[in-house]
Parts: sequence; structure tokens; C-alpha cells
Amino acid sequence: MVDNYPIKPESYQAKLSFVTLIKKYQERQSTVIMQVRDVASQISAATPGKFLLLQFSMSQVTQIGDSISNLISQVNNMIKTAISNQNR
Repeated sequence: MVDNYPIKPESYQAKLSFVTLIKKYQERQSTVIMQVRDVASQISAATPGKFLLLQFSMSQVTQIGDSISNLISQVNNMIKTAISNQNR
């Protein structure tokens, strides 16, 4: 049945590198930390807009961290299921 499709299933495979994902997350987290330090060092010059952007950036970092955690948990569960299926 696969022969009826011009694109083979192998082309849908994607590789995900947790190392790359976590490094990019750490870079984003470091950027937000620098932004917090910058605003804190010039608190008298801080505007409501800067605080709003900072809050948004912090929220993004939290969401990305939660997503990575959920992804790792799902992969872990898939591995556990595969192992338990092999033992049957």
C-alpha cells in the first residue's frame, strides 16, 4: 500500500537531539537572565513596556522548559512500554 504514495514513510522520520534542544533552551534562559540583570541595574529607567517584555520572555522560558520536560517524560514512557512489550 505504501507504493501508491510518492513519498515513502522513511521521509517522515525526524531526528530530535535532546542535546541541541537543551542547549538552545539554556541559551534562551541565559538571554532572559541578562535582560533581568539589565533592567534591575537600571531600575529608575525601566518602563512598563520593558517589564511587560521581560515578563513575556520569562513566561516563554518557563513554557519551553515545561515542554522539554513533558517531551522527555513521553519518550521515557515510550521506552518503558517498548521494553515491557519485549518481555511478554
